[in-house]
Amino acid sequence: MHQQRVKLANGIELDVVDEGPRDGEVLIFLHGFPESHRTWRHQIAHFSKQYRCIAPDQRGYRGSSKPQEVEAYTPDKLIGDVFLLADALEVESFTVVGHDWGGAIAWGVALGGQMNGRVTRAVIANAPHPAVFQRLLYLDEGQRRSSQYMRGFRDTANDELVREHGLVGILMKEVKWDRPSAMEQEERDALMRDWQDRDAAFGMLNWYRASPIDVPPMDAPFEIPESYNPPPLPKLAIPTLVIWAMDDLALPPQNIEGLEEVIDNLTIAQVPDCGHFVPWEAPEAVNEAMESFLGRASA
Repeated sequence: MHQQRVKLANGIELDVVDEGPRDGEVLIFLHGFPESHRTWRHQIAHFSKQYRCIAPDQRGYRGSSKPQEVEAYTPDKLIGDVFLLADALEVESFTVVGHDWGGAIAWGVALGGQMNGRVTRAVIANAPHPAVFQRLLYLDEGQRRSSQYMRGFRDTANDELVREHGLVGILMKEVKWDRPSAMEQEERDALMRDWQDRDAAFGMLNWYRASPIDVPPMDAPFEIPESYNPPPLPKLAIPTLVIWAMDDLALPPQNIEGLEEVIDNLTIAQVPDCGHFVPWEAPEAVNEAMESFLGRASA
């Protein structure tokens, strides 16, 4: 997939795939950690026949801008990048599609963009809604245990390990829930090369370090702290598809429970026998779910 360099109004520069008919409905694809636009390679190949498919390497990743300050990765800035990218490409309205961290940002893009009509639909794959996820971290032992790696990613005591071995060093130390990968060897080799970029490694880790999500240690009480003041998030009113791989060891299916309380127009597509990286582990299932949803949910 060909990439072009796009400079945003905030000075950030992103490497961006932009394929499909220019007059087609727009899908903006947001990848997660620790991947790239290629998370969506199967979806872009499928949908670019009909839709204009835009997929950036997000801030901190690969060749895109990689500021090293933690504060450069607060959610408001990452969400802002998406709208500024749309502006730079002269896109008025779009469907946001996100996986993992890209899905977390997609929730924010959808919640903000529904108010002015810029975001017409949302497709979220294995990325928890912020309100649901924080409660699980406080109350659910399994989710808290699976998320302890985030504490390791935030721990600056691991910085020397990253400087010495790149991102792979901290992944091997902190990620305890991995499963055998279905990734093609060529894709795996490309990722391993990407992970050797030290500036990108710290850029990616800064997504975790700048996040307001609270990950308690395992010995903390399983209760909601008195100090917890949940953000006043509106309900999501635009048509929303949530795709969930049911064998995700990092984000178990409890994350889709209660979504109907925070989303008015919700479709859930469960993908059995699939791990966390559902866009490329089960591309046919994802494409089918998206095809059905996009066909009936008007933009």
